[in-house]
Amino acid sequence: MAFAPVGPEASFFEVLERHRASLLAARSGSGDRPDAGTRLASSPEVLASIENIVEDVVRSLARREAPALAVADRASWQNVKFAESAGLQMAPHCTTRKVRSDSPRSAQKFALILKILSMIYKLVQSNTYATKRDIYYTDSQLFGSQTVVDSIIDDISCMLKVPRRSLHISSTSKGLIAGNLSYVEEDGTRVSCTCGATVVAVPSNIQGIRNLITDAKFLLIVEKDATFQRLLDDNFCSRMSPCIMVTGKGTPDLNTRLLVKKLWDTFHIPAFTLVDADPHGIEIMCIYKYGSMSMSFEAHHLTVPAIRWLGLLPSDIKRLNVPKDGLIPLTKRDLMKLDSILKRPYIACQPLWREEMEVMANSNLKAEIQALTFLSADYLSRVYLPNKLKSGGWI
Repeated sequence: MAFAPVGPEASFFEVLERHRASLLAARSGSGDRPDAGTRLASSPEVLASIENIVEDVVRSLARREAPALAVADRASWQNVKFAESAGLQMAPHCTTRKVRSDSPRSAQKFALILKILSMIYKLVQSNTYATKRDIYYTDSQLFGSQTVVDSIIDDISCMLKVPRRSLHISSTSKGLIAGNLSYVEEDGTRVSCTCGATVVAVPSNIQGIRNLITDAKFLLIVEKDATFQRLLDDNFCSRMSPCIMVTGKGTPDLNTRLLVKKLWDTFHIPAFTLVDADPHGIEIMCIYKYGSMSMSFEAHHLTVPAIRWLGLLPSDIKRLNVPKDGLIPLTKRDLMKLDSILKRPYIACQPLWREEMEVMANSNLKAEIQALTFLSADYLSRVYLPNKLKSGGWI
């Protein structure tokens, strides 16, 4: 199935095609393989792992010792290593913290981990699925908050060394897709994401989608839903066809990140981020590209280091003479976030990123993508993005 060409002439994509060729050459030279480390654990493997944990608890009780669980410290940079080809990964021999049953500080967490492990065991055994929200509402008073449940599920996933899907815990998607992409969902439903009045929600089971088809020349990852909708209103997908647009509506959820990863592994088309020229936007771009410290144990499933920063670059603000009315002073929190990003291990291999962040810090100003509307209402879709894509204006 091919999509009818309605966008720019083929010559428009020459720079993109050269960029794609360079990405493929780099990938081939690094020995990178698609789907590396993405194997889902089988149900018997998950059940056996949970049984081993429970047996250790029982053995401790039999010895009249207080049981304890060893949980990887996912909040320490010391437990994270960086590889340019995979992003942030959990170190093989990372430090752990003991969640003890006899400590007032951790006894409740110990009990909650066992509670959720028992729920996961039943889900896997019965081949049924539940969302994190479902688990929270089984006993909201006991868990206290959704954040507690989310953190424990990630701790269990890390402890068992299996992705969340293998635990039969599904995530609610908040992301959206549009553009030249079609696929078949796990239940056989055919989905077309061709730009129109209605966009398509990111599926809740990314591993289950198949028969992906696209002619797209690039993937544009848009930080915010408002910008995504504006581009749709401006008919950007049709103007720049063939292309795909995705938004995670801010900090991306797991399924949006899995989708971006699957699109890269399947098609190897250039992927670009369009984020605000502020520390929060840069943070979101880093999550798509290199992952996060807390989810470093799932890096191979989630990161796409081939992603490039298309805009909004801090240097663009001065270059385009964006009016001061469209700029915002950096807050103390912004400066702390910027300083934190500059200290991360991947910045050493991104000197152009460092330069852009220094431009931001020196000006003490940030800008949302919407600041470009000060130049003209459709400047982003009509001028800014087409010019950048045609001339290779990414870093």
